[in-house]
Amino acid sequence: MTASETPVPRPRLYQGPALLSYGFRPFFLLGAAYAGLAILVWLPMFLGELKLNTAFAPRDWHVHEMLYGYLPAVITGFLFTAIPNWTGRLPIQGTPLLALVIVWILGRVAVVCSARIGWAPAMLIDVSFLLLIAAAASREIVAGRNWSNLKIVVLIALLLTGNVAFHAEAHFVGAADYSIRIGIAVVTLLIMMIGGRIIPSFTRNWLVRENPGRLPVPFARLDLLIIALSAIALLTWIVRPDGALTGIALGVAGLLNAIRLRRWAGDRTFRDRLVLILHVGYAFIPIGFLLNAASAVDYLPASTGVHAWMAGAAGVMTLAVMTRASLGHTGQQLVASTATQGIYLAVVMAALARICAAAFPNSSAHLLHLAAFTWAIAFLGFAVCYGPALMSPRKRSN
Repeated sequence: MTASETPVPRPRLYQGPALLSYGFRPFFLLGAAYAGLAILVWLPMFLGELKLNTAFAPRDWHVHEMLYGYLPAVITGFLFTAIPNWTGRLPIQGTPLLALVIVWILGRVAVVCSARIGWAPAMLIDVSFLLLIAAAASREIVAGRNWSNLKIVVLIALLLTGNVAFHAEAHFVGAADYSIRIGIAVVTLLIMMIGGRIIPSFTRNWLVRENPGRLPVPFARLDLLIIALSAIALLTWIVRPDGALTGIALGVAGLLNAIRLRRWAGDRTFRDRLVLILHVGYAFIPIGFLLNAASAVDYLPASTGVHAWMAGAAGVMTLAVMTRASLGHTGQQLVASTATQGIYLAVVMAALARICAAAFPNSSAHLLHLAAFTWAIAFLGFAVCYGPALMSPRKRSN
């Protein structure tokens, strides 16, 4: 089952605000708003026009708040909507959900104020969110005896480990490097695992109904093999991001993921933008592997492939999943409106501009501005366009 097609169990007793009725509502809204605003803060920080009272270096604050700030919020929104489908249990809602939202917000405040309150207290406040998410997800999955999805909790635990390491590495070494790669690798694997389930499923559903013919190949042993080999390549990259061996491992993983994407029949989905954007987002996974392979042997700057994974795969896929899940679970038609298509266009432009800014440093100034503003338009656009539905009760079908 997935988080975007199957209705979650409806609670019988919940009487509180709609925003706290399901996990996707507050975390999609807040995660998107924060992603857009944080980039608008980051640009003047990068240009030396703004200084925050954070213990992190400017680059590290930016990376941390994208990797361990906005992304965990969106991942939580997805998980807390998917887990009831997986387990048949009622969703976490009301006061417990509000407590998790507050912990996430406190983490963002603690990181910004870490130079004042100290790196260790800031770390404890910040990492407590992922710790609680891992614990809550484990409890629900175990209670529902849905053992196969415990692997998602393992990745959440690895993301938690990377966050702890980020704070420690930034404090004791002066800059985070290994912990950044750990977080990026975990997010990449999450996209590969979740995308490998939902993209063929949603594509098949639409093609069977609207465009009969060649169908996507469902999740199979080849997918497991590609994920396993990609994990080995990512581990190699974490330990040593440069060198011929790393370049070969990343290059092979990139080609295998391109083959995997081709098997999902994305070329037949151009008439449904909600489906097409999932394929576009996943395309940045093999692109990221190939660009990082080139970086490993000094053909490209190191951040080129990193931004393909983060601005590209993570940015596009999160908006693709957030828009689809929000439409489905608020009782609206699964149709990409003009505004939604504008959001998709903006985030793809942001990803391409950011990749090009890294690849061509001499032209980076204008490209960085373009990337920042189109990213903000995409995520703040989601908050504006979808916020009213996320804060309102689900529409009843006629």
